[in-house]
Amino acid sequence: MGYCLSMLSNHRDAEEAAQDIFVKTYHSLPKFKGDSSFSTWLYRITTNHCLDVLRKKNRRKTVSLDALVEQNGDMIRNLFSTAETTTSQMENRQLIDKILSTLPEDYRNILTLREADGLEYLEIAEILKCSLDAVKGRLSRARKQLQENLRPFLSVGDVYINKKDISEN
Repeated sequence: MGYCLSMLSNHRDAEEAAQDIFVKTYHSLPKFKGDSSFSTWLYRITTNHCLDVLRKKNRRKTVSLDALVEQNGDMIRNLFSTAETTTSQMENRQLIDKILSTLPEDYRNILTLREADGLEYLEIAEILKCSLDAVKGRLSRARKQLQENLRPFLSVGDVYINKKDISEN
């Protein structure tokens, strides 16, 4: 559901997609060969399904970075400067989704797979059907773009890019 939400940026669409994916996965279980882990296979089905949903919608509406800054600048600053409380976690999640929507789709997807879902580079490579070096490069570019988009809200050192990730796997 979380991965669907990050790809589709709409809670209702993500719920529908997640339900469709589980039905599709259930019907496809006999086709699962075990060449990869089950979770990798499920992520691939999810990715393909969400891309189909996006294609059907034609072009996905995105929030412009300028509009986001104008509407939510103070909230974005607070997101990075205060500790989360239980009541603000949902608001923060929605704001993070909006921030991620300013990134290109491939950057948003790879950041979600690595940072939110905690997948290893090899798993991401299998899901995205690309090389390990491509995953590392895309992830690095996605992090840099996110950091650049957030630069007006952060003081030096606030965004942590894990250097060990670059040499990992």
